[in-house]
Amino acid sequence: MRKILFNVVVFTAVVVLTVSCEKSEDPVRIIIDFEELDPGEEGFWNGSDGSGGFRSGVAFFPNSYWEDWDSWVGFAYSNHTDTVSSDLDNQYSTIAGSGASGSDNFALFFSMGEPDTITFDFPVKIVSTSVTNSTYTYMTILEGGPFSKKFGGDSGNDPDWFKVLFTGIDCDGLITGTKEFYLADYRFDDNSLNYIVDTWTEVSLASLGYIRYLQIEFFSSDTNEFGVLTPSYICIDNIVTELLPDAE
Repeated sequence: MRKILFNVVVFTAVVVLTVSCEKSEDPVRIIIDFEELDPGEEGFWNGSDGSGGFRSGVAFFPNSYWEDWDSWVGFAYSNHTDTVSSDLDNQYSTIAGSGASGSDNFALFFSMGEPDTITFDFPVKIVSTSVTNSTYTYMTILEGGPFSKKFGGDSGNDPDWFKVLFTGIDCDGLITGTKEFYLADYRFDDNSLNYIVDTWTEVSLASLGYIRYLQIEFFSSDTNEFGVLTPSYICIDNIVTELLPDAE
C-alpha cells in the first residue's frame, strides 16, 4: 500500500513540474491598478519627496516637482473623489467618484504643454486602459474658469473639444502608432449629443503593438499662443498589459 501511494505522489509531482515548466500558449497579462501605492494622509502623491516619479507594476511614471511653488507636472497618484469642488485645490479628484471598478487608487497625468512618457520594464502590448476626467477639468469645461472658456460658449453652439493622444514607442525609439480619445466633445450639430466624460471608460491601445514607452499629450480647441488653456489632466487606472511570449 505504501509503495502504491509513493508511486502516485511521484507521478503527481512529475506532472506538476512538467506542466509548470511548459510555456503557456496564452499571453501573460499584468494589470497596473496602483492599489499597492500609499497616498498617505493627504490622499495623494505629487512628487514632493523629490524622487522624480513612482513605480507601479511593470512601469515607471515620471514626475517633476517644484517646491517653491508646490507645483508639479507628469504623473501623480491619488484616492480623492470629490466630484463637486471646482477649484484647483481639488486637482487630485476624479469626476467618476472612485478608481476604476470602484477601487481606491488611480493615477493622474498633468501637462503644462509638453508630453510625458510612461516607461515599461520590457516590451508590452497595452490591451486597454481606463480613463476619465479629473473633477477640476470637468468643472472647468462645464462652467469655464479664470483662464479657460466654458465649452460651447454662451450659446452652447461653439464646437469645442478636448482630447488626449497616446503614442506608442518601441525599444528603438520608433513610433508604432497613435490613438486619440476625446475627453470632451461639443462638435455635434445636435447640442444634446455634446459630452464631457464623467465615468471610467476603457480605451483599447492594442493597435500600438508591443511598446516600451507610452507618450501622452493633450490637445484642445481652447488654446492661445502659449498652448492649451483647458486644465490638462487625465485620470488613469487599470492599465492591462500583455507580455511578449519570451518576456516571462
